[in-house]
Amino acid sequence: MFNNGDFVIKSGSGICRIHDTVELDLFDDGNIRLYYIVIPVEDKGSRLYVPTDSCANNIRHVLNETQALDVIRSIPSIKALEFENEKQRELKYKEAVKSCEPETLVAILKSMNARRNMRLEQGKKSFAIDEHFFKLAQNNLYSELAFALGKEKHEMEALLNDILET
Repeated sequence: MFNNGDFVIKSGSGICRIHDTVELDLFDDGNIRLYYIVIPVEDKGSRLYVPTDSCANNIRHVLNETQALDVIRSIPSIKALEFENEKQRELKYKEAVKSCEPETLVAILKSMNARRNMRLEQGKKSFAIDEHFFKLAQNNLYSELAFALGKEKHEMEALLNDILET
């Protein structure tokens, strides 16, 4: 359970703050459920309602400073993911971004970097789908690490881009 004021990662919304917990009948079907009201840090005008009884896969606490440093230190040892085919690649991209798990995001970013470099060496452009998921994964990872370490996102980008190439 989360408390009001807690900072969390919500799948699809990034870093959010738990604003309140309320009982609502959102679908006007007589089924009153308990919801967290979460406010995305990057869009303070939004309010999201997340059922407390089914949020285990959608919300987790933001990394603390120690956890963020552990993730950064572990980046060189995280292996890039390999894919058997194009369908599996796109599915894994979606799963990684949805999971918001830093180690998974690192693995996907390493895979995307390798694929991008290979295509550039062949004189080809990156696929649009790769670029789309690359930006999402990068934003999710850099935002959370920056938040945990009290840094700006662009500082994390400068620090991590070289490390992710390994």
